[in-house]
Amino acid sequence: MDFSPVSRLICFNKPYGVLSQFTAEGRWRGLKDFIDIPGVYVAGRLDADSEGLLLLTNDGKLQARISDPRHKMEKTYWVQVEGVPDEAALQALRQGVQLNDGLTRPARAKLIPQPEPLWARESPVRVRQSIPTSWLELVISEGRNRQVRRMTAAVGYPTLRLIRAAIGTYTLQDLAPGTWRDI
Repeated sequence: MDFSPVSRLICFNKPYGVLSQFTAEGRWRGLKDFIDIPGVYVAGRLDADSEGLLLLTNDGKLQARISDPRHKMEKTYWVQVEGVPDEAALQALRQGVQLNDGLTRPARAKLIPQPEPLWARESPVRVRQSIPTSWLELVISEGRNRQVRRMTAAVGYPTLRLIRAAIGTYTLQDLAPGTWRDI
C-alpha cells in the first residue's frame, strides 16, 4: 500500500502587499493570512509590491520544475508603465535588455489594452496628469530579482503596477485577489 501524500498544486492570486512566504514581516502580510494548508511551499517568488499568480505545492520535484530557471517556464506579466512605449522600446525588450547583472533573455512584448477584469489595488497606483500610462504584456523565461521592473525602466518606461497573469499553462483564470484554487 502506498501512503505517500497526494501531490497538490495551488493557484493563488497574491494581492499587493503580501510576501511570497507564510510569515509577515514589517508592513507586509504573509501567505498564512490567506492559505491555511500545511505542507505546501511557494514555487517561485513574487515581490510584495507585485500582484497576481503564485503557485504553491507540496511536491518538491514540481516546485523545482516550476521555479528553476533552467526549465525556462514562461511567466506572463501585465505591466502598467508610465508613458506609451514606442516600437524601439518594445523591440529592445524582445531582443534582451542589458541590466547591471547581464543581458536578459529575449522576451515577448506587446502593448495591450487594460486587462479585464482588473481589480482595484489596495494601494492606488501613482498617477501624473501630464504623463499617460499604458499596459504591456511581457512574457519572460527567467526570473531575476525585480527583472520586469528593471527591464521596463531600462527602456525608459518605469513600471507602475505589475501583475503576473500566468506561469506556463497555469493562469489567474478569474481568481479574485486573496483567493486560491486547487489544480
